[in-house]
Amino acid sequence: MGFMKSFLLHTGLVIGLSVLVAPHSYAEDWKTASSLPGVDLGGLSATQKASVLKILREQGCSCGCSMKLAECRIADPGCAYSTNLARTAVDAVKAGKNESEVIALLGSSQWAHLQEPRLLDDPIKIPVSGAPSVGPATAPITLVEFSDFQCPYCAVAVGEINALLKTYPNQIKLIFKQFPLETHPQADLAAAAAIAAQKQDKFWVMHDAMFAHRDDLSRKNILVLAKASGLDLERFEADIDSTEVRETVVRDVQDGDRAHVEGTPTVFINGQKYNGAVSLAQLKPVIADQLKAH
Repeated sequence: MGFMKSFLLHTGLVIGLSVLVAPHSYAEDWKTASSLPGVDLGGLSATQKASVLKILREQGCSCGCSMKLAECRIADPGCAYSTNLARTAVDAVKAGKNESEVIALLGSSQWAHLQEPRLLDDPIKIPVSGAPSVGPATAPITLVEFSDFQCPYCAVAVGEINALLKTYPNQIKLIFKQFPLETHPQADLAAAAAIAAQKQDKFWVMHDAMFAHRDDLSRKNILVLAKASGLDLERFEADIDSTEVRETVVRDVQDGDRAHVEGTPTVFINGQKYNGAVSLAQLKPVIADQLKAH
């Protein structure tokens, strides 16, 4: 299920399943859960929430997984189909539609059927002021990466993106944006740690250290990594817990949500969301085409 779904949606290891789930760990949760990943039930009455959850538990996802929408939201939080269909259901119920009307809207949605993914979406503007970056400021190609330090796919992407930067040392600038997933309990703290390290000009050092130790991103181990990276620990701890750093993480996530980031890693090339595999082999021809356009 997971491989085929990820292949159809994203043609590689971008987005797809952002977390490895044990076969039966979510089997019953979706039938009784009062909340679902990526489904905003805020602003709904108790009756409306119950109606949305009932619909999501009974209607099937269109991505090819053979699961109900609620089940898919828990099993694969990165699924664009269940995400958008759930959003449609919430908006419709909030607008006063009854169950049959909501189901009809789901059936007529563009997400009701599998779509052939575009390699690059239309360009959008992503706020990047203050975000950590590497590469020439005047580079013709800007990569914006939304990433999660606990994500196994993001860890693999690090080596591929580094190889890409070495291949195009003067043509690419990389900007990093935080996108800790709800399904990764240590990712939010790691995101804050990365921003705190940036305040001491040690972002990329901690970036590499945390990805190398993503299996243990507890506060205790993060402090060990910070000390080994040459950070002032007293200042580092104060920054991790500061309102400024926490708000920066929240803003990055909000920026990702507005850019329709569904999972990690997600890469934008000159503002265009890239829907292929985050690999040197797959990215090189895309970058070459972008360079020709400049």
